[in-house]
Amino acid sequence: MKRSSRARLGATATVGALSLALITGCSDSGDSGSDDSKASGSAETQAAKALGAAELEKLILAQGDVDGYEVEAADKELTASKSDMKADERCLPLAYVMSGLAPGDAAAETNRMVTQEKEPTDTASQSLEDLGEGEFEDAFTDALNVDVTVVTLSSYDGDGAEQTMKSVSDAVEGCAGGFTATSEGEEGKITEVAAEEGTGGGDEAVAFAVTAEMGEPGSDPATTHAEVVRHGSTIAAYYTLNVGAMMSEGKQKYTVPAVVVEAQGAKLK
Repeated sequence: MKRSSRARLGATATVGALSLALITGCSDSGDSGSDDSKASGSAETQAAKALGAAELEKLILAQGDVDGYEVEAADKELTASKSDMKADERCLPLAYVMSGLAPGDAAAETNRMVTQEKEPTDTASQSLEDLGEGEFEDAFTDALNVDVTVVTLSSYDGDGAEQTMKSVSDAVEGCAGGFTATSEGEEGKITEVAAEEGTGGGDEAVAFAVTAEMGEPGSDPATTHAEVVRHGSTIAAYYTLNVGAMMSEGKQKYTVPAVVVEAQGAKLK
């Protein structure tokens, strides 16, 4: 691949990472809970009280909570408005997750961006003009080889969290063949979905991978990963992408970092 083509691919992937609206999707589910909990919920969850915005702010990951990762406020450009998103109604919960939004009609929600810290490489200090074609491609891909996870916490009254998980599970099943989503006039096409085991924990969990078109039709596809976990009346959603891995044309694998899911889960116990 020519240097300019590689740069354009990286730029396109980065824009997709920052908007999140261009990569949305659905797939099969993991452990989505028992049929009884889906149908009506327990008396305890029926009476559950949603946490307020201030409480969620105290519970969501903060800097220092995850070794090797930087935690910061999600850029406003990351989070599209639900009113700006269009897709098949059954697929919207998953589109919301991948846009850093609550998957359901939450009483309160907040999010953070959790980025893997990366040690500088030998080529990092060199001028790009001094690098050969192969070295440039390797350096460019390596620089973007970091896991970026958007963590979203949302809280629900009554059995709202259980019903939201049911809507996610239903979307996973109903949208397994892919769909098209539009946000602020930008259209994203999902081409393939697959179930993943995920880290789990909590009361219910759904994990999935999404393969979608990136950039112009016919361009190399990209795969992103998501996991949704319910902790009582609170839902933690994780959406992870690694632009460097996406550019490796499937040679490098990644998923939602277990350490991030576990760190957030520990704060919700």
